[in-house]
Amino acid sequence: MSAPPALQIREANAHLMALHRRVAELEAQLDTAERTVHEQAELLSRHDQQLRAALDELGRAKDREIAALREQLLTSEATVRSLQATVHEKDELVQRLQPRATLLQDICRCRPPLAGLLATLAEAERLGPLQAGDPGHPLPGGPGPPLANSTGNEEDTDPLQPAVFGTTV
Repeated sequence: MSAPPALQIREANAHLMALHRRVAELEAQLDTAERTVHEQAELLSRHDQQLRAALDELGRAKDREIAALREQLLTSEATVRSLQATVHEKDELVQRLQPRATLLQDICRCRPPLAGLLATLAEAERLGPLQAGDPGHPLPGGPGPPLANSTGNEEDTDPLQPAVFGTTV
């Protein structure tokens, strides 16, 4: 085998040098890319940890808020039960007082006639008792005029005494 000509060797050496430079450039790019990927992986890992920590804190905050809302719900339910019991007691009291209210309404309806009667009785009291010299009007405690259905033989029984007007007002 004969030796290759010098030109071919130089071209081959130049080609090998170009390949070697290209390999070195690619290895440098690869190193840069690997560092970039490694740095990005670390950044993503830190960011992931931060997001996990934030998510954990958010979960704890949610759990605290749920616990507070449950406590508030229990308190509200207890208040509702208490108010319902109070309403029930008041309803029972209203039922017990209803007859008295009806009676008071009846009394209020009867008040004007009673006031008139009391005014009339007060006027009669102001006039005072009858004098003894008035033959048309018998004195209280004395014999009265015979009643329409009287036979006149009722001396054994107590005659009805005329009413004496007076009030306790």
